[in-house]
Amino acid sequence: MRRERFGMSAGASRLSASERASDGGSRYRLRDLFTPLDTLLASGGDPRLTLDPNDRVNTYGCAASPEPELWNFASATASTISQMAYDRAALAREELMHKCLFDEVEIAFDARCEDMREELRGYLALSSRIDVVFSPSGTDSQLHALFVARAVLGAAPVTIVVGADQTGSGTPHTARGHHFSTMTAGGVAVRKDGAVTGLAGDSIAVPLIDMAAGIAMRTNADAAVLHAVETSLAQGRRVLLQIMDSSKLGWRAPSEACLDEIARRWPRKVQIVVDACQARLGRRRLRAYLDRGYMVLITGSKFFGGPAFSGALLLPKGLSRSIDRIGGIAPGIFDYAGRCDWPMAWTTLRSRFERRPNFGQWLRWEAALAEIGSYYAVPGAFRARALAELAAGIDSMIALSPSLRAVPTAIEKSGADDEEFAQATIFPFALLRGGKPVSIAETSAVHRALARDMAEEISGSVADRQVAAQRCLVGQPVRLERQDGAPQAVLRLCVGARLVTEAWSPDAMQAQRNVQHVLDRIAHVLVKIELLLDRGAAAAVPAKSAFEV
Repeated sequence: MRRERFGMSAGASRLSASERASDGGSRYRLRDLFTPLDTLLASGGDPRLTLDPNDRVNTYGCAASPEPELWNFASATASTISQMAYDRAALAREELMHKCLFDEVEIAFDARCEDMREELRGYLALSSRIDVVFSPSGTDSQLHALFVARAVLGAAPVTIVVGADQTGSGTPHTARGHHFSTMTAGGVAVRKDGAVTGLAGDSIAVPLIDMAAGIAMRTNADAAVLHAVETSLAQGRRVLLQIMDSSKLGWRAPSEACLDEIARRWPRKVQIVVDACQARLGRRRLRAYLDRGYMVLITGSKFFGGPAFSGALLLPKGLSRSIDRIGGIAPGIFDYAGRCDWPMAWTTLRSRFERRPNFGQWLRWEAALAEIGSYYAVPGAFRARALAELAAGIDSMIALSPSLRAVPTAIEKSGADDEEFAQATIFPFALLRGGKPVSIAETSAVHRALARDMAEEISGSVADRQVAAQRCLVGQPVRLERQDGAPQAVLRLCVGARLVTEAWSPDAMQAQRNVQHVLDRIAHVLVKIELLLDRGAAAAVPAKSAFEV
């Protein structure tokens, strides 16, 4: 958004040093709260949030306001905001405006952020000893995790990224302490892949795809992780090990046995952070990670269906004590956090950061918390049953389609800790023509066409045109490198929290009908894909980048 029109940049409400120092600074920030809600929801993030001036959607194809007519099966990427979440964001803004009549903006905002930490802990059934560091995105939280790891380990660690081929494209940058975009959420222009001052280091990628076996998870992932850790420690380095739970394709690695061996062989030399940004893990498993002293990256914008982006770093208490006593601070981290992002108990660390409310980040988290609370208000038995029935139905439909080939799931299961996530919630598939995968370009074109009314491009029966007219989102294409062939891409059908929340009813028969209604919509999506492939209609859609960013 243009500053002269709305009084703030798309990067958030950012002030010059003189503005921050002036008495009018707080009034300037209060004024920003009167910015149109859609503009606020798309502010305070990096350029991925920018709305296209023509179709008014971001990189993920999502608008800043509700689109109930758009069917959403894209929660591994991003979701459109629901009316419920949008209403909560609107109410939260009104409540903050009211509080600002009696207190400074920064004080009222800080208090609300602290309340949100408690609310998030409550929904996730976490102890009050767990600290929450908010951020504009899961990618930003990776930089926060690196900052924390340097303090805990007492040295610049090498970051070992498990599933480097299955995580966000910003990770290769953040793992080395480099900028992942050209602009920070704080509105600071930076050089992409340039070093974040004081955080730069090395990283090692451990991919999960076995390129020789097609689209399948490598069988020696544990051995590869152990080798990378052992080699790094032998060089006298400390290690930040970023493990995956779960990846873009729904995979988890390394195994619990591997993690146990790391803890036994190298105590206090390896700090583990769990990439759980997809939020597709049971609350018991989440608590188990934190109990073991792991940091956890999570977002409210993937499985839970809040608007992109809303990140958080969860920290066990033992680590947080070390952080607040930190001496020197990497100067570059100031571009990626404000005072309100850190817990109030961290008084020493917080005092070194600017009082810099990020209204966009806050409102997206308000929206995400509405979704999280609604999901966990649904009885656990129904959540598990609904996810199981949806998984079985989707698996069956993909298997029956002549134009789709499923990508096998590869998640280690360990019983009760997985709770409802013992079932897959991401269903990746390749598109086929004549039994062979279609090109990356055509896969991307199909993805774009799904989100558009294609009735005019599809010739055929009235029923075919009705199918083609329905707009729907699926998970963006994931590019997969292959050892002995051209790269290919897969799309993903994703089951998110909102599907479960909206299907729930205390009337068991109605709830069952609601689940079937979801499956009927998914069948509709697959028929549209078949039509697009058969008629070649997707080629009419203008090309855009459709890969995860």
